[in-house]
Amino acid sequence: MQYYLSGYQFGDPELRAPAPGFEHPPENLPDTVDVLIAGTGPAGLVLAAQLSTFSGFTTRIVERRAGPLELGHADGVSCRTVEMLDAFGLSSQLMREACWINETVFWRPDAQDRSRIARTGRVDDAAGELSEMPHIIVNQARLQQHLLEYMEKSPTRLTPDYGLEVVRVEVAESGDRPVAVTLRPTQGGAERTVHAKYVIGTDGARSAVRTSIGRELRGDVANHAWGVMDILAVTDFPDIRIKAAIQSAKEGNILLIPREGGYLVRLYVDLGVVDPARRDEIRRTPPEQLIAVAQKVLHPYTLEVKDIAWASVYEVGQRVTDRFDDVPEDRTGVQLPRVFIAGDACHTHSAKAGQGMNVSMQDTFNLGWKLAAVLEGRAAPELLHTYSSERQPVAQDLIDFDKEWSAIMASPPKDPAHPERGGVDPAELQDYFVRSGRYTAGLATHYPAGPLIGTSEHQALAQGFTIGTRFHSAPVIRVADARRLHLGHVHRADGAWRLYAFADASTERLDALLRWLSDSPESPVRRYTPAHADPDSVIDVRAIYQHSHREIEVDALPPVLLPRKGRFGLIDYEKTFSPDLVNGMDIFDLRGIDRARGALVVVRPDQYIGHVLPLEGHEALAAFLARFMLDAAR
Repeated sequence: MQYYLSGYQFGDPELRAPAPGFEHPPENLPDTVDVLIAGTGPAGLVLAAQLSTFSGFTTRIVERRAGPLELGHADGVSCRTVEMLDAFGLSSQLMREACWINETVFWRPDAQDRSRIARTGRVDDAAGELSEMPHIIVNQARLQQHLLEYMEKSPTRLTPDYGLEVVRVEVAESGDRPVAVTLRPTQGGAERTVHAKYVIGTDGARSAVRTSIGRELRGDVANHAWGVMDILAVTDFPDIRIKAAIQSAKEGNILLIPREGGYLVRLYVDLGVVDPARRDEIRRTPPEQLIAVAQKVLHPYTLEVKDIAWASVYEVGQRVTDRFDDVPEDRTGVQLPRVFIAGDACHTHSAKAGQGMNVSMQDTFNLGWKLAAVLEGRAAPELLHTYSSERQPVAQDLIDFDKEWSAIMASPPKDPAHPERGGVDPAELQDYFVRSGRYTAGLATHYPAGPLIGTSEHQALAQGFTIGTRFHSAPVIRVADARRLHLGHVHRADGAWRLYAFADASTERLDALLRWLSDSPESPVRRYTPAHADPDSVIDVRAIYQHSHREIEVDALPPVLLPRKGRFGLIDYEKTFSPDLVNGMDIFDLRGIDRARGALVVVRPDQYIGHVLPLEGHEALAAFLARFMLDAAR
C-alpha cells in the first residue's frame, strides 16, 4: 500500500484526502448528477466504490431501505471475487473474518443400511492451482459494510441516499443529462426527479429500472423448492465445519455450508417437487419443518437447533434478460446506452452454487471502469456497448450451469438394488463437483476477441496468461525493497490499464520497449495521459526481469519504471519485479513465458487480459489501445 504521496498525514492511511469540492459533500441528493445508481446491494456498492475514487464527475447511489443492510442472505465469496476485492484493499480484512471453504465432503446412504448416511468422499474445494485466494463465506451485510467504508474514505466521501425508491426512468433523445429518474420517498413525501447522464439499476429482481427500459427476465421455474436457514446448533455430525453435500435415501438432500464465526451453519434443505396448486403453502413452510427434515436427512446423527438467525423457502428458477442496457437490438450502431442493469435486475438463479452475488459484483466491476473512462474523456461513449455484449453471455452461461447444478443437487441417490428408479450415483455427484471447480471458483469467464480483447496469434509468448481471462497472479519479488508478494496484488481499482512487460533473455527487447513507452510520440503512455496527471494514472507500466533482484541496480532502471508523481515529484519505486528464485517460484515457468523473447501482457482495469504481444510489438500495442482510447487534452 502506498501513501504520503502528497505529504505526511497522521491517522488511517486508507482515509484519502477529499477531492476539492468534496470536503463537505451535500447531504441531500442534488437534482443533477452524472451517474445515479439504484440499489445498495453487492453489485451497486462495487460500482459505487469504484466510481467513488473519481472526483471529475458526480456519482450518487439511492436505496429504498432506511439504512444499510444488517442481515444479508448471500454469503459465498468465490476465489475470483476475493481477487477482485483485493483491488479495493479489502481481501485481507475479509479473509481474516471469513470462514474458509477448503474441502467438500460427500455423504450418501450407507451401503449396509440405507436409512443411515455415511461419508463417501472428500475433495479440495478448489482443486489445483486455480488461485492464491480462497473460497470464503462471509455475510453479505458485512461485505457491504466494507464497501461502504471504502466509499466513505474515498476522495468523494460517497454515502448512499437512503429511503428513496425508483418509480420510473425515462430517457430523452438529447441533452447533457438525458435520463430522468423519478424517485419516491419510502417514508412518505412528494416524488422528485433527478437528471443524470447514466443510470444503473442494481435494484434487484423486481427492478423498476429494468421495467422502465422494457427489459424482461425470461426463463423457467424448476418447480422444486428448497428451504434455507442459518442456525446455531449442537450436533454430533462430524463434518459440521466443512462444506458437505448430503444425500439421504428417502428424506431428501442437504447442502451444508459452515458460516463465519466458528459456530453459525447454513443448511439448504431439499423440500422436493412443488405442486403448483400448493406453491403458496410451500413458501410458508415454517423453520420447524425445515429442522425436522434436516434431522431426518442426517440420521443417525442428531441436530439440536438452539437459534435461527434467518430462514426462508425459495423455488429454484433461472431467468435472464436478453440485454443489459437500454439500446434496442436493431439500434446498437446508432444509439448509445444510457441506462444499464446489473445483478439480480438482469439474471436470477438458485443460491446453492454460490454464484449470484459473485457474478453480480463482476457485472459492475466490468462496467465501472468503462463509465469512468467515458466520463473523464479517456474513451468514447461507444465503449459502453461492450458492457452488455461481454456480461450478458456470462449470465447466460451461469443460467445454463445453474440448471444443471440444481438438477443434480435435487436428485436422489441411485439405489444399487433398484437402478430402474433412476437418481444420481454419488460418485457422479462428487465428480461433478470436481469438474465444476473452475466455474464455482469464478474463474471460467473467457471474453472472446472484440474491441477490448485481442486475437491469439502471440498467445504462445505467455501460455499461462490466456487472452480474455482474468490475470492469474503469481509470486514475485519487488526489486526496490526485496519484498515477496503476488504480482496481481499491485492491481488497484483505479481505472488504469496495466502493461506487464516480461523481459527477454538479453533484455534488449524490454529496454527498447521501455524507451519507446517513455520517449516516443506514439507511446500510449504519452498519448493518453493528461499533462497534469500522474504518469501511471492511465497506463501503469510494470517490468518483470528474469534474474535475481540482487542483480538489478535500482538507479539504473529506465525512467518509465521510476515515475515521478504527486505535487513533490516523488519517485515510485514499486514498478519492477524479479522471480522468487529462492523459493523456486519462477513466474516465467509458472505462467509459461517465452524466456528468449519475453512477452507483453496487457491487462484491463477489471483484471482481465486484453492482449498478449511481443515486446517489440510497439505498433500493435498502439493500434490495440487506439481502438477505444482518446488522446489526452494537453
